[in-house]
Amino acid sequence: MKTLMFGWEFPPHNSGGLGVACRGLARGLVAQGVEVAFVLPRKMPLRVPWCAIRFADCAAPCAGVASGAVLAAHSYRSTHTWAPAHHAPPCPHVPPCGRSLLEEVLRYGARARGVALREPHDVIHAHDWLSFPAGIAAKAACGRPLVAHVHATEFDRTGGAVNQTVYDIERAGVHAADAIIAVSHYTKNILVRHYGIAPEKVFVVHNAIDHDDEVIYRGTERLFHALKDKGRRIVLFVGRLTLQKGADYFLKAAKLVAEQDPRVVFVISGSGDMERQLLMEAAYEGIGDRVFFVGFLRGSALARLYRLAEVVVMPSVSEPFGIVPLEALHNGTPVIISKQSGVAEVLRHALRVDFWDTREMANQILALLQRPALQRVLRDWGRAEVRALVWQRAAEKCQRVYQTVIARWRARKSAARGAALYERPL
Repeated sequence: MKTLMFGWEFPPHNSGGLGVACRGLARGLVAQGVEVAFVLPRKMPLRVPWCAIRFADCAAPCAGVASGAVLAAHSYRSTHTWAPAHHAPPCPHVPPCGRSLLEEVLRYGARARGVALREPHDVIHAHDWLSFPAGIAAKAACGRPLVAHVHATEFDRTGGAVNQTVYDIERAGVHAADAIIAVSHYTKNILVRHYGIAPEKVFVVHNAIDHDDEVIYRGTERLFHALKDKGRRIVLFVGRLTLQKGADYFLKAAKLVAEQDPRVVFVISGSGDMERQLLMEAAYEGIGDRVFFVGFLRGSALARLYRLAEVVVMPSVSEPFGIVPLEALHNGTPVIISKQSGVAEVLRHALRVDFWDTREMANQILALLQRPALQRVLRDWGRAEVRALVWQRAAEKCQRVYQTVIARWRARKSAARGAALYERPL
């Protein structure tokens, strides 16, 4: 089986969990015997020995090693409505670079037609709204079944104040798809309620982690050891600094904890448009000297931070899944997770809290810091639980979705041929 997979980012050129999930699932599929051609919008320096990497802005198929500029970050500015172009223009007529994120997304969609016509495949797999126009264009060009993979919706990212253009792209993608993969039942319910999708069209495949990933096994030596040597206790937040991830609620809980325990310091790892606001809020609340902003970390630096922390908190306002708690538990750190998250569906050995209930969040942090037995139970049982949450199991479920949509596609093709023969004049 061959899948043509459209994504927006791929480690190490990623800004968050989307790229991590795409890599993990693709690697899991390859381990199951699926041939994966992973498509990215722009050429970038990337070596992936276990699958074919393609770049939409290449005039011909590219090798797995390439050089060039990584796609720069944009912010979408257009407020115009959008409709999918079923006949995407050929590559020569596409502008070389978009002026906004939306233009880059549509440009990617236009380029996808050429990729689909060149790359043999049985099924098309598109990750999130950024890749949905590409998936739609590929399906229109080749007629193969499309699987739309929803890692987050506009309702998650904005807290309900949706950007109409993004919502329109998302809605077009999930309605054009032959099947939808949602990362949680939480996300499936949003698709049914807000996008008008039939429940039977949505298959839930929870995210996972790679147990051999460098974020889990490398280095614990020096980062923040000075704080530990002084008897400080580290409470950690990892995530984008955006409305969705709830870092502002983390700071409110941090103030309450700081009032009870002077030994606790709070580390925020991530970047995003709320960074300045959070810095000012920490200072305003009088805990500026207790909160450390360390920026976006990956690999061994993030592993050291996980392992040095006593508690990892994920206070997301709306989290379709949430890989951070899995990484934290595998590194031996207990977690507090938002009830408004998909990962709450698969983790039993974690404390849960409503993101807005900052007093209860503070109480749970203090309980873990003050009760070594509770910390030990959640750490050890949580780590054992995470061992079963691997990408190969997610890939098995994804492969079954592929088999379902391909079988349905072949049945439709066969029925259409039969009808044509029946209607042919004698």
